[in-house]
Amino acid sequence: MYTDLNGKVAVITGGSKGIGKAIAKRFGQEKMAVVVNYNSDSKGAQEAAEQVIANGGQAVTVQADVATEAGNQLLLQTALDHFGTLDIWVNNAGMEIQAPTHELTLEAWNKVVTIDQTGVFLGAKTALAYFKAQHKKGNIINMSSVHEQIPWPTFASYAAAKGGVKLLTQTIAMEYAKDGIRVNAIGPGAINTPINAEKFADQAQYDQTVSMVPMNRIGTPEEVAAGAAWLASEESSYVTGITLFIDGGMTLYPAFKDGQG
Repeated sequence: MYTDLNGKVAVITGGSKGIGKAIAKRFGQEKMAVVVNYNSDSKGAQEAAEQVIANGGQAVTVQADVATEAGNQLLLQTALDHFGTLDIWVNNAGMEIQAPTHELTLEAWNKVVTIDQTGVFLGAKTALAYFKAQHKKGNIINMSSVHEQIPWPTFASYAAAKGGVKLLTQTIAMEYAKDGIRVNAIGPGAINTPINAEKFADQAQYDQTVSMVPMNRIGTPEEVAAGAAWLASEESSYVTGITLFIDGGMTLYPAFKDGQG
């Protein structure tokens, strides 16, 4: 769809499943070269890479810990070694842990914040340093959530991390706009991904979630990937510092959708 993406090189963290895997597949359709990062799911990463190649792109998989500088440097070096450059960095890797806040352990808090916020910072830092050194108008896409805006009781660490991603995105977008580097976030709502599979298998929980979405359905990873492709392309060339909510209207206070209140 976006001819300017043909041949562009992207790193996708957490690309072995769910939204990351869907973005890899879509980037393949755009004839891009993709570094598919994974933590433990090598099979899923290989499947994602095969989908990229089947769709006309190029791909390589690499295991790396995105919560470390060494891990992010490995992702960059893999892109350079295999494809010669870097154009787009997608900070997608994430996780969540549910617990009442007064029972949430420091270990659990640190685990979520380290992946969901520090990992985004380290990925963005790595990409920014490369773009600056090469005088390149690069592109960074951070995966946030509707919960950068909507409080989420019993998920304090996740909501706090995503709230941090929002202001990190806005801050570095402003800081590097003069260099032609665009930085945006995507805020998915209720999406049918493996992380939600157990919850959505329960019909009552599925129906409850659907009731919170004005469009009255659960979204797909492919719909999120379409937003990532647009943000990666020159069709969004005047867009930086935003969170693109792909949520069926979940951020529109759905409790009021029938005129209550």
